[in-house]
Amino acid sequence: MVPGDPPINILGRLVLLGLILTLSGCANRLPYDAWYLGLFAPNYMEVWIETADAVDIHDRVFGRAMSGVAAINTPKSLKGKPQGWPNHPGGGAGKHVLGADLPRLIYVRWQSLVEPQTYEAFIPIPEATRQAMLKGERTYCRFDGKWITGYRDVLTVGLAPGGIARVWVLGACLEPFDVARVEGTVVKLGPYGGASNGRHRPLSETSKAYIEKFGIPYGSW
Repeated sequence: MVPGDPPINILGRLVLLGLILTLSGCANRLPYDAWYLGLFAPNYMEVWIETADAVDIHDRVFGRAMSGVAAINTPKSLKGKPQGWPNHPGGGAGKHVLGADLPRLIYVRWQSLVEPQTYEAFIPIPEATRQAMLKGERTYCRFDGKWITGYRDVLTVGLAPGGIARVWVLGACLEPFDVARVEGTVVKLGPYGGASNGRHRPLSETSKAYIEKFGIPYGSW
């Protein structure tokens, strides 16, 4: 050891302290294990999610946090109403974004099967929404008849024809409120980044029958 160097045990403690400080700077501060990212589409307006990615406040990217089929209702009676958005959207089909801190940005690339067209949208999450996700609220849960401290730990994204993406934040026993509405852009390479030669996933027979009879209610979202 060179004269003047700190003892090895002290040096080790300093390195350990620096590591702890570095990690704590990126430590999650959520009052719950993870927040949920869900997606849905209006009745009959089927979509296929190629990817839904999340970026948290530390700029960590959680790729393919969700993909596949979005939640949707397609009554065979063709009496479903796709116009507009529900007053009380549910969580949608999705997953918990494990390991993420509060969200800063959501990126979605999806196929709108009724058109068909491929869109992508970048959805910034406002600071006010993040603060709401940290705030516990005393609320009554009708599911089990108990008073709890609830959190808005769900981000749900509605995807509609024309590339419209609408976002709400909600909790299991707390009212949802609007976060953002974004108009996505057409992906010029087409579905799957051009890997499918322009072929989108097939539309179900029920949704196809609805579109042929009633069309797409553009402008209602």
